[in-house]
Amino acid sequence: MSITRRTLLGTALAATAGLSTAQHANALPAPLDAQAPAASPPGDVVGKVSVGYQGWFACTGDGAPINGWWHWSQDMSRPPSLSNTTIKSWPDMREYSRGFATAYPNLNSGAPARLFSSWDQQTVDTHFRWMRENAIDTAALQRFNPYSPEGPTRDAMAQKVRQSAEANGRKFYIMYDVTGWTSMQSQIKEDWTAKMKAHTSSSAYARQNGKPVVCIWGFGFNDSGRPFAPAPCLDVVNWFKAQGCYVIGGVPTHWRTGTEDSRAGFSDVYHAFNMISPWMVGRISSAAQSDQFFQNVNTPDQADCNAHGIDYQPCVLPGDLQERHRAHGDFMWRQFYNVVRVGAQGIYISMFDEFNEGNQIAKTVETGADVPAGSGIWALDEDGTRCSADYYLRLTGDGGRMLKKQIGLTATRPTPPTV
Repeated sequence: MSITRRTLLGTALAATAGLSTAQHANALPAPLDAQAPAASPPGDVVGKVSVGYQGWFACTGDGAPINGWWHWSQDMSRPPSLSNTTIKSWPDMREYSRGFATAYPNLNSGAPARLFSSWDQQTVDTHFRWMRENAIDTAALQRFNPYSPEGPTRDAMAQKVRQSAEANGRKFYIMYDVTGWTSMQSQIKEDWTAKMKAHTSSSAYARQNGKPVVCIWGFGFNDSGRPFAPAPCLDVVNWFKAQGCYVIGGVPTHWRTGTEDSRAGFSDVYHAFNMISPWMVGRISSAAQSDQFFQNVNTPDQADCNAHGIDYQPCVLPGDLQERHRAHGDFMWRQFYNVVRVGAQGIYISMFDEFNEGNQIAKTVETGADVPAGSGIWALDEDGTRCSADYYLRLTGDGGRMLKKQIGLTATRPTPPTV
């Protein structure tokens, strides 16, 4: 089973942004007076909202080659339960045609506790329909080491995502995550050439500047899961560019300074990417901290990208629901406001379906009646404000409209929690 990004990265303190929370809690700095032109014109990632798509949930008996409770359980050979789980948020199951019985107690409503499988085409179709209904442009399909035992399942998931993207008029691209991938330098090239490149023939495969989009997530992170030196990383970036690809870098939060979560000596690697997308999960948890990052991280990041002709795609998160960060959408909307006014070329949402980290925008249960009894899992109404299951999908759609100037720049979210 792949480890999540948070497992290795931990939580970076928002104080690293350099300002106190109190200093900006009630302040809204004025929009930037002038912004440099984008390095690239609008395409399938520039001027668009992309969502990270895991597609990594499986259940025993669903037909997937991995044949287990993949990413639902700590021990995937056994169904998830109160003592064997990776789940931080519970999905709203009303639109899935098939649910799999878990070992959790019944929901507080009395209904059985069932979960979906990403292996079901209907699940992927449902997710991409939600993207279409909420004007979410592009999905970044996460691809961990395909030479591991999960490889055959991931190979098939790429085809399922392609089918759903084509059917729903959405775009998708491959996002390699190099976590724990020992032979990454050679195998990532083999995998692209032998398998993933074939998907670029799809009308739904994302292109930017006329080139197929590929993202590589994990170069330069200062942890044991990604120990690669700069030289092999730069080799991989340049190889993909030589294949005619537009290459996005999923990089550390502090890529520009080469400190904290970033190793030193990676500046040439970072600046070789066509687009920079710094990681943000675990970095902030309030609107005030988003303001800190706008001032001390996003603004100089954008300036650095402008100076080097690189597109900037900052990360926006709905917030960890289980840690009660969301503030019924105020946290996420402040991030949209900040990254749009900084002049970002695109936005990356972490994540669409990350129920393991509680950062999902996919439909989530609305009230405590719909979580397993005794689980302690929070529903969307955790702070006393009722939110519809699709609230964070709608909020993302409005954030995209603000990015595209279809609505004006506003610090007040236009999306009500319920319809």
